[in-house]
Amino acid sequence: MKKVLFATTALIATASMAAAEVRISGYGRFGLGYTSGSDARTAGGVQVTGGYPNNGNEQAINGASKSQIISRMRLQFDMSTETDGGVTLGGRIRTESDTGQSSASQTVLWSAPRFYATVGGFTLGVGNIIGAFEGVPGAYLETRSAGNGLDGMQFVSHVGNVNNEYFNWDYFDSDGVGFNGVEALYSAGAFSAHVSYSVDDGSAAFTSLPNPAPVTTGALTAVNRKRSAVNLAYTFSDWTAAVGFQDSNYRFEDKAFVSIAGQLGQFGVRLAYADNDGIDKFGLYGNMDIGAASNIVLWVTSEDAVSATDVANGRNDNRDAIATSNQQEGTSYGINYSYDLGGGASFEAGAQRSSYGNTQVQAGAVFSF
Repeated sequence: MKKVLFATTALIATASMAAAEVRISGYGRFGLGYTSGSDARTAGGVQVTGGYPNNGNEQAINGASKSQIISRMRLQFDMSTETDGGVTLGGRIRTESDTGQSSASQTVLWSAPRFYATVGGFTLGVGNIIGAFEGVPGAYLETRSAGNGLDGMQFVSHVGNVNNEYFNWDYFDSDGVGFNGVEALYSAGAFSAHVSYSVDDGSAAFTSLPNPAPVTTGALTAVNRKRSAVNLAYTFSDWTAAVGFQDSNYRFEDKAFVSIAGQLGQFGVRLAYADNDGIDKFGLYGNMDIGAASNIVLWVTSEDAVSATDVANGRNDNRDAIATSNQQEGTSYGINYSYDLGGGASFEAGAQRSSYGNTQVQAGAVFSF
């Protein structure tokens, strides 16, 4: 089922430049969600919960409602111009406001900009970069949210998300400063490549992550965090194979990823695997169109246990046998249904059961413009 992003384009002509393009696009989503929350467990008299930060599992303990209204409105502004030499210069910025699992309301926020220069099949990007590990093909679900349901449901389906160490890689931040860096993208025929590099001084973007300590000291300091990443992909017939790697001087952030995705008749299939600095996670995914307007996605992932040595060195503990751990070891699975309403709108519904014991269900509408 084709998903088309409709955009509003304005062409601006001035005496100093032949043509500049300003494109405004975006989407809205709204609906209802339910989360069972994680069962409260006690260890040494202290209550603990599973799941990664701000995922709503605390609702099983603090008495908050397990049902939520989920909504987001996003506007994206893409600006570009072409030089006399044929180089396209451009930038992107976003603003969005949403409600969801982790908060009742949120103020309108703006992203830091991403700038780029493109010539032929080569693009150089700086600023709030996309990130090579974020951009590796075959990492996200084939849905409008790129995860389950309306808001992705914490993207448990992503094999790079393990052990409360979620999104510990560079990505374009839609409502914040992002990870200031530089990247290069290249495509030629069936081949594509993407490399990225970023440096963070520890003052902003990563301070809320679960393991923000540099390897050198074991505690949060002014030592810069440095990330390097690369992905390579090749498409042959109806199949795409991809690999991705990340190297970081911060603990537990080194990653390796491989995926293969393609078509078997009317069925889309994908296999993905990631080594998350010693924690393996596998994913099996399938999707198919039902009639002319419906699509269904099914997925299952399996997250291995962290090593006792890493836990002793300060890493989160995901092992099921340990009462004080986040209990993320094991199998997660889900289903997503989409019905095309036309005009860039669709009905979306999803359900998932996470390895840490949380059940979520969401349903609502998404429209693009």
